[in-house]
Amino acid sequence: MPVWKAVLYGLSATMISITQGLGLNLAFVNLTQVQGSLAATSTEAAWLAAAYMAPNVSMSIALVKIRTQFGLRRFAEVGIVVFVIASFLNLFVSDLHSALVVRFVSGMAAAPLSTLGFLYMLEAFPPDKRLSLGLGFALLNLQIPMPLARLVSPYLLDIGQWRELYTFETGLALAILPIIYLLPLTPVPRAKVIQFGDVGTYLLIAIGFGALAVALSLGRLYWWLEEPWIGVLLAVAVVTLTVAVVAELHRKTPMIDVRWLVGRENLQLAGVLLTFRLLIAEQSSVATSFYQVMGLQPDQTVPIYLVILAAAVVSGTICAFVMKPGREPALHIIALVLIAGGAYIDSQATNLTRPEQMYLSQAMIAAGGALFLPPSMAVGLKAAFAKGQSYIISFFVIFVGTQSMGGLLGSALFGTFVTWREKFHSNILSEHIVATNPYVAQRIGQLSAAYGKVLTDKTLLNAEGAVLLGQQVTREANVLAYNDAFRLIFVLAVGALVILLTHLAYIHRARLFSRISVSPVSA
Repeated sequence: MPVWKAVLYGLSATMISITQGLGLNLAFVNLTQVQGSLAATSTEAAWLAAAYMAPNVSMSIALVKIRTQFGLRRFAEVGIVVFVIASFLNLFVSDLHSALVVRFVSGMAAAPLSTLGFLYMLEAFPPDKRLSLGLGFALLNLQIPMPLARLVSPYLLDIGQWRELYTFETGLALAILPIIYLLPLTPVPRAKVIQFGDVGTYLLIAIGFGALAVALSLGRLYWWLEEPWIGVLLAVAVVTLTVAVVAELHRKTPMIDVRWLVGRENLQLAGVLLTFRLLIAEQSSVATSFYQVMGLQPDQTVPIYLVILAAAVVSGTICAFVMKPGREPALHIIALVLIAGGAYIDSQATNLTRPEQMYLSQAMIAAGGALFLPPSMAVGLKAAFAKGQSYIISFFVIFVGTQSMGGLLGSALFGTFVTWREKFHSNILSEHIVATNPYVAQRIGQLSAAYGKVLTDKTLLNAEGAVLLGQQVTREANVLAYNDAFRLIFVLAVGALVILLTHLAYIHRARLFSRISVSPVSA
């Protein structure tokens, strides 16, 4: 492929990935801002993210076989048309109920686009560079939409709230529509691979993953033990996924090779990918929630997301060029050190901390995230390609389970942890707020002085001062809770680093002993 054409394919891949990623993130990062235009509470608005993720987390699994049977060209053309239609539907949303239906449809329609962005980037490189440069840049494109959504959202919200957000997405969808037709992907051999049993297996997986996605998205908001339907969803997920595994084990030509999937190498890969996804939640979930608790508006966080975007692009580009077989452990070590360092810096936050004080730490975490995923994915894809085309679906189960579901799991776990620690710190701090304490009384008087000109009743004046003091206590408890979360991520990153170094030392020792035992025989 000529260089100019390869550049076009690379830029097209980036455009496609950004369009698909913004479809999710424009709503997800602006739930607080758009809930008013949808006449919804903050908890009700969270259903928008759940409705999108419920079908999206499992669609990639089915699309592998659909693409193989019906051809890559038809898959691309139909996929982009469906996505354009789904984008247009967002413009007709008028309330929460219509928004939920459209978000569910958008979740299904976006899945083919994520695959196309991946394939277009691989197309831009020769075969010997596809699992290094191609894979590196393709995975870098997955990290761009989140900070980019944070950068463009404040300006779009000022113009027209929900409608303007998705007018922008529709424009992007229309822009990539001719790209699919003018820059076709190299066709691959078609084969009849879809069997009747695959339909049942996929439906079970879709129901299980969908129920799990909804439970993880909303569990911490409705609280895990308060709503019976959360338990029902988790039970449905366990039952359907168990039935799917049992059914696949008894099929002659299974859709997913469960025995290969639970092999030692794949379990190790899944553990690495899940660890990465949980650690990177420091940036995508914990730090973002911290800004909101501090009362920062979207336009005030634009500079830090610009720093995050720049750090991810630079680090991802470096990773793509230096990534080679055998360098995975070194890249993982650097990534874990960066993530641990960034989390430790963030754990020193106070109520005066603003994005300007977090530029360095968040840039470190963004760089670590860009370095971590590509080497792991390269190892997994090589193993799947070595086994054959049918094992690609099994690998996608690992990828979806650790990245899509792992992202929801990280947000749910750390969100729950922050809520728990906030209650703990609130109780501790409240024990020291006693009206008979002269320092407390002085503080209440200082806070209530702002209302002295409009309230003449001293009892009401003191009550207002007590309310303001209670708000300050809650704010301090939240700061302490988020510091605990950052500290927990630091401990997890250090623990992962220790495990990795121990594993490498064990491998090195085993190789050394094998050489020593072989050398006398050779002599």
